[in-house]
Amino acid sequence: MALSDELAYVTAAELAFRIRRRQLSPVEVVDAFIERIEQRNKSLNAFVYLGFEDARKRAKEAEQALMAGAALGPLHGVPTAMKDLFDFKPGWVSTFGGVRALKNLVVDFFCTYAERIEKAGAILLGKTNSPVMGFRGTCDNYLFGPAHNPFDLSKNTGGSSGGSAAAVADGLVPLAEGTDGGGSIRIPASWCGVYGYKASFGRVPLVSRPNAFGADTPFIFEGTLTRTVEDAALGLTTLAGYDPRDPFSLAEQVDFLPATRRSIQGWKIAYSPNFDVFPVDKRVADVVGKAVKAFEEAGARVEEVHVGIQRHQRELSDVWCRLIMPLNLATFENFKRQGLDLLKDHRDDFPPQYLEWLDKGSQMSALDLWRDQEIRTEVHDAIQGTLDRYDLLITPTLACLPVDNASDGNTMGPTQINGEQVDPLIGWCLTYFVNFSGHPAASIPAGLAEGNLPVGMQIIGRRYADADVLAASATFERLRPWHESYKFCAARPL
Repeated sequence: MALSDELAYVTAAELAFRIRRRQLSPVEVVDAFIERIEQRNKSLNAFVYLGFEDARKRAKEAEQALMAGAALGPLHGVPTAMKDLFDFKPGWVSTFGGVRALKNLVVDFFCTYAERIEKAGAILLGKTNSPVMGFRGTCDNYLFGPAHNPFDLSKNTGGSSGGSAAAVADGLVPLAEGTDGGGSIRIPASWCGVYGYKASFGRVPLVSRPNAFGADTPFIFEGTLTRTVEDAALGLTTLAGYDPRDPFSLAEQVDFLPATRRSIQGWKIAYSPNFDVFPVDKRVADVVGKAVKAFEEAGARVEEVHVGIQRHQRELSDVWCRLIMPLNLATFENFKRQGLDLLKDHRDDFPPQYLEWLDKGSQMSALDLWRDQEIRTEVHDAIQGTLDRYDLLITPTLACLPVDNASDGNTMGPTQINGEQVDPLIGWCLTYFVNFSGHPAASIPAGLAEGNLPVGMQIIGRRYADADVLAASATFERLRPWHESYKFCAARPL
């Protein structure tokens, strides 16, 4: 068996251990994963920028440090990937999610993931596919086209971290970056059958400039997509911790690996099959309804609850779209200050649905924003009120199964589910409520529907109780392991 196949589904934790023990060299590990990407990415379209030259250079440096007996980081020599959105590494191209006018743009700035993952010794192999400006729950754009789901290449991966989720599921890297402003870690984790973790707001710093306060409306996060809970805990431990450049970052450093060995016996867990207001496809509901019973087997008490959401899901998805518009509009203003008027000179680079929301956002008043924050507060209070009474809140991650990819660079989600109209951009995602509230949340593989299509289950914890979400996730992984499902990815046509 080729080393690229032998290592494909080895975890990040195991790779790091074997490298430290000198059973594997960083150079051979990086070369093996590069070989796998070269063989499999053409049909997947997960990677859109390849940084192989930089990766091989860093692998040689990592090998020299290993042989010299230098101090090693927890991910020394482990291959990883970052996202092509608001995510930067000096010298690498950043297209902001496949904007054609930005195909050669280089931003000489580190995002948190690239900065901290490299400091921990990991080696970035490239950047992964994302939708334009991250403004939808699918992964497609006019520059690169859609990311293909490794469980079924005709289906979309979900977004916006769709390329990262596909790369992890297909064994191209053991862990990858996701960012999450409305579910962009958890959505593709659900459709690609991987584990997506979004920490409590402030746990992982997000360095935003020129506006240091730009990540709170709604709450925006950096995190990981992995195939195991242990790798997610390792990734969170690496990424978390105080950064003085982020006014919201928590001044504490926590090792989250012990949480994966905790018991949840005696816990009270709330289960909402639809977050009160979402129409949910029966195939999804059936898988999650069966999966949640695993927590009872672990000694927890699971009770179906009414969370207390008072407004229609269509109204709330519009609120999310409006809340994130100031950040998007400011991005275009920043480009204009640098001499690039994207909306004037390159308007055709942007999907019509996105342009429509930009126009709406530009007409909003300060009072409009204030009113939307009040509605957001209602959702926060409903979630927090539930978590005042329960240790965790469980819901489906998404209301539907993966959709077919379009051929025009503009793949959308469903317009209706169970006969009820939903916003095709994000209205089928039971994720953005947690970006209103800032609680920690994960999407964990709950099972397969239609034979081979992944379904995710969302686990939401109390604010700053990231260890609880990881503990419950690890318990579920032990009772309902999903790793055999990657056989569908491994055997997919190339």
